[in-house]
This record gives sequence, C-alpha cells and structure tokens, in this order.
Amino acid sequence: MDENKLPERISFNPKIFGGKPIAGGRRLAVEHILGMIGAGDSVETILEGYPWLEPEDIQACLVYARRIISHERIEPLQMESA
Repeated sequence: MDENKLPERISFNPKIFGGKPIAGGRRLAVEHILGMIGAGDSVETILEGYPWLEPEDIQACLVYARRIISHERIEPLQMESA
C-alpha cells in the first residue's frame, strides 16, 4: 500500500481514549500497537490477538509514529552556573 494512504487507516474520536489515535477504526490505540512491537511481539502475533486488524493497520501505526517524531527537535538545556 502507498505510504501516503496508510495514515488514512489511523483515526481519532474524542469519545475513544480521549481522542488518541486509534488503528483499524476500533478501540485499539496506536500507542498500544507500538508498545507491542517494542516489546518484541511479531506482526503475526498481534494479528492473531486482534483478528479484525489488518497488516496495513500495523504498518500505518509505524508510518504515523515516524511522521510524528520527524518533527521532534530536542533543544539542549542550558544551565547557569552559580
């Protein structure tokens, strides 16, 4: 699937998780999927646990996360000496 179309699989609903991004149009937060991947779960394991989820939904979560952090900048904290 085209990377530009993948984020369309991520939705927001103020009534679900306070408007956090969700995947697959259901009550499954993007952060939860990313957490499972970070914990070492395979795509296959995630899909087994959530049979309504599609592989493109997981890919969409990764694209969404990359796009969010691509705008992040860390500024060094400057401490004044006493």
